[in-house]
Amino acid sequence: MIRKAIAVALVAASVSTLPVAGLVRPAAAITVFDPSNYAQNVIQAARALEQINNQIQSLQNEATMLQNMAKNLQRLDYSSLGQITGALQRIDGLMIQAQGIAFEVGATDAAFQQQFPEQYAATVTTDQFVADARTRWRNSMSAYHQTMRVQAQVVENVRVDGATLSELVTASQGAVGSLQAQQATNQLLALSTKQQLQIQNLMAAQYRSEALDQARKAQAEEAARAATARFLGSSTAYTPR
Repeated sequence: MIRKAIAVALVAASVSTLPVAGLVRPAAAITVFDPSNYAQNVIQAARALEQINNQIQSLQNEATMLQNMAKNLQRLDYSSLGQITGALQRIDGLMIQAQGIAFEVGATDAAFQQQFPEQYAATVTTDQFVADARTRWRNSMSAYHQTMRVQAQVVENVRVDGATLSELVTASQGAVGSLQAQQATNQLLALSTKQQLQIQNLMAAQYRSEALDQARKAQAEEAARAATARFLGSSTAYTPR
């Protein structure tokens, strides 16, 4: 009985291992490595990576360019325009205060003809000679005084210009862009122009005072000649009888 059961089990096991008609078991998938395809994929990936790096570099260059443009358009915080114009206004104020003969063409012609006549009328008295001479002397002294005031003001302005020049040079050296550098340069040129205008005003005041003094001396000689001629009268000498 036992042997029969064992025999039946063996037969059943052998039957279960036989293929069933009409049924095919699928074969397991096998991976095949293609070197040529792999190399092509690697090349494509490298090219894509290179394009990405180029785009990144281009964006970085654009960002740098925008930063440089922002620096070049940045304005200079320091301005010396107020100091320059203020100094010139002080000089101009002193020039306007000129007495006697002002720095105006029309006023100069009128005052010069009045104070320095070419000829004296026969009705001019001695007192008038003295009064005119005193007026010319006073105007000459006033012109020299005004010249010295202009000189003093120029010296004061030069002292201030030293500090202004130092600040402008510092601003120019610390400029972060072309606009700041150009603005600092323009202010340096303006400072130089202001100093030249000061010298021109000083020369005008100096030449005016010298011209007035020379004209005063020449007019004094003419007044003395006229007074002497009037004192002598006719050329006929007096002869007592």
